[in-house]
Amino acid sequence: MFNWIAENIGTIIVCLILIAIVTAIIIFKVKQKKQGKSSCTANCAHCALNGKCHTK
Repeated sequence: MFNWIAENIGTIIVCLILIAIVTAIIIFKVKQKKQGKSSCTANCAHCALNGKCHTK
């Protein structure tokens, strides 16, 4: 078991870093959603769905 961990320590560290980044992004997006901020950064005035996707 310890031998396997020692052989794959680089992969394990990279996976843990990626999991931390994805978790941070999810937490950030959830906080934005709770604050009522949209994740859409496009100019909605020129969107075909103007007024249909962002209801307040």
